[in-house]
Amino acid sequence: MHVLDLRAPGPDHERWRRLCARSAGLEGHADAAAREVIAAVRDRGDAAVAELTLRFEGRSIERFELDPGERQAACEAIPADLRAALQLAADNIRRFHATQLPRDTGLHTDDARLVTRARPLQRVAVYAPGGTAAYPSSVLMTAIPAKVAGVREVLLFTPRPSAVVLLAAELAGVDRIFAVGGAQAIAAAALGTRQIPRVDKIVGPGNAYVTAAKRQVFGLVDIDGIAGPSEVLVLADHTADPELVAADLLAQAEHDVLACPIAVTSDPALVPAIERALAVQLETLPRREIAAQALADHGALVLVDDRDAMVAAANAYAPEHLELLVHDPRALVDLLHTAGAIFVGPFTPEAAGDYTAGPSHVLPTAGAARFASPLGVWDFIKHTSVLELSAAGLRAQADAIVRIARAEGLEAHARAALLRLR
Repeated sequence: MHVLDLRAPGPDHERWRRLCARSAGLEGHADAAAREVIAAVRDRGDAAVAELTLRFEGRSIERFELDPGERQAACEAIPADLRAALQLAADNIRRFHATQLPRDTGLHTDDARLVTRARPLQRVAVYAPGGTAAYPSSVLMTAIPAKVAGVREVLLFTPRPSAVVLLAAELAGVDRIFAVGGAQAIAAAALGTRQIPRVDKIVGPGNAYVTAAKRQVFGLVDIDGIAGPSEVLVLADHTADPELVAADLLAQAEHDVLACPIAVTSDPALVPAIERALAVQLETLPRREIAAQALADHGALVLVDDRDAMVAAANAYAPEHLELLVHDPRALVDLLHTAGAIFVGPFTPEAAGDYTAGPSHVLPTAGAARFASPLGVWDFIKHTSVLELSAAGLRAQADAIVRIARAEGLEAHARAALLRLR
């Protein structure tokens, strides 16, 4: 891993600035391909979906949706211990997200009734990668908040759906499942075809082509965000166990060669200890080649002066996952403003957040945690303003309405108010 020493002026400060300035929101190489896919699906609907699936995946499909019998057979094939683990995760996720249900707000007076009304979206698409990248946890973390919000119909799109993903869909309450993936699935969900109904929102992780398609259909539908590579930043002081720091860095690095595992420490002795622990743990890691490349290409061990500098570094980087392996970690929580999720203390690994703790693991990446939030019930709620004035209420505002309208050169606005007071 790269070691960056920020304790004194030097070139490492510029390297750190570049790490903090990363972004996943700009156009990439997949955009042109996604644009062609969307155009094809817009023009030819299901026929284009089938042709593109054959071209990109080598699968021939005519009927896109799985029937209840196929779903049930797959669920029954899952071992009891894995079923119990997924059920535990589903229960915790559902219990946590039930605390996020919104209520209507507003202002009521004798002359006015002004309400912000919260209601669920009607139909949502959840995307889940297929094949070797199947993540049943992501199905739970996206579909359950939607169902808790009250979404009437949740659709799952996943190529080559595995049995464990189908079980997760069952536990999450997914209504319909389509064995369609890639940019063509995103296009079909956004536009609607004969077999696939149009949705209001698309959520869930995917590859570069899925991400590019989501970005381009935004406006036709809502999306959860633009996902970049997964990342973790571990704050570690002299009390940290280097084996735990290494384990948490590797837990992120094994996701993908583009993953970003970073540790920030005020203890110079911890750096070589972490490096030794990484070497030992990598030896027996099944995905060691992926993890090693992520560490080498995108990882960093960052040395800073003290606890305040660790906090400043975390706020500057705005990580997806932020772990606190420090003395008195709770004391830091209120000082950390830009993380997607904060994991407090040695018994709260990021892996717990990925699977069983309860809050959704769909989090802002690539520095978006400066302004974006974790996926939650609020992502599946839309708000509507409801306004009702009495005659006296309008009369009290009419003069101001007229003056502002005429100041903006919009005489019809002024007349629309004045005519009501005849």
